[in-house]
Amino acid sequence: MEIKIITVDNIPEIKEGDAVEEIIGDCLLEQGLPLQDKDIIVIAQKVVSRAEGRIVKLDEVKPSPEAQDLADKTGVSPETVQLMLDESSDIIRSRPGLIIPRHRLGFVCANAGIDRSNTGRSDGKAAVLLPLDPDASACRIRKGLEKKFKTRLSVII
Repeated sequence: MEIKIITVDNIPEIKEGDAVEEIIGDCLLEQGLPLQDKDIIVIAQKVVSRAEGRIVKLDEVKPSPEAQDLADKTGVSPETVQLMLDESSDIIRSRPGLIIPRHRLGFVCANAGIDRSNTGRSDGKAAVLLPLDPDASACRIRKGLEKKFKTRLSVII
């Protein structure tokens, strides 16, 4: 059995509304890498989030009193804390500089998976949220790639 890990080159900056499956498929073909049965495609969550418009402008977020209180205790911006509260079912633990919530999708991860890097804004006043339904996103991408390459695949986000 052999395992190969191959990166897809020349993927452009993903914007809201982009069809990730088409972009990846076209890049694979340009690279001379047609997909084969049982291939597994692994896609960074941020790519899917950007395509699905899961970027939030922090100056449009109105922190609640609960968010302000947790921000005061942790030093995390109140707007970011509000997004964490909005995306989570409960807060498991917090300390200065870190909040660990249970995400609404059921898993526990630092900062509810919210990332303020690579948002497409140079001022740092935006955040990328996790996809609303990563399983549905993976299924949509898988179906698009399977149709393009006429093969059976798996997609992991």
